[in-house]
Amino acid sequence: MSKMMIVGSMLGAAAITALGAVATNYTSSKNNQPQWVEIVSSKALTETSTEPQQQCTTKKIAKTAPVQDQHEIAGTVIGAVVGGVLGNQVGGGSGKKLATVAGAAAGGYAGKQVQEDMQQKDVSYQEQQVCKTVQKTVEKTIGYEVRYLHDGELKTTQVSQKPSGRMLLQDGKLMAVEPVSS
Repeated sequence: MSKMMIVGSMLGAAAITALGAVATNYTSSKNNQPQWVEIVSSKALTETSTEPQQQCTTKKIAKTAPVQDQHEIAGTVIGAVVGGVLGNQVGGGSGKKLATVAGAAAGGYAGKQVQEDMQQKDVSYQEQQVCKTVQKTVEKTIGYEVRYLHDGELKTTQVSQKPSGRMLLQDGKLMAVEPVSS
């Protein structure tokens, strides 16, 4: 083989190699460029959990007023006086004395019972807040499952933001949501 042919073959091989490298570099740099892809559908991915929550209500509570005369002395004395006066109006002579004593005894007993009944009915109402802890179910969106078309192929991925319309795809990954026009 002649020297010229060897040099020509070498130059040809070098040129083909250089062109192949340039073409490969152009193709790979073109593939690394971001592309807008159309979103076909998106579905919220949710997580359900429970968390404690205070639940309070206001109730009216009946409270008996504190008794100031535990032995109902006032009722007994007033009843005895009234009973004695009424008993004194009945009869004459020694029967009058007996009627006065009997009236005082009966009046004292009746007065004690009346005061006791009045003290039991002396009720006041107070509003009181009653609270309890209940478990509340909470549903939280943790991301979105997105179906999109890329080079005629339907693909699925998950993203953290809700997509709309198109998304930017670079190196096989969805990168950004297209801004929503005003």
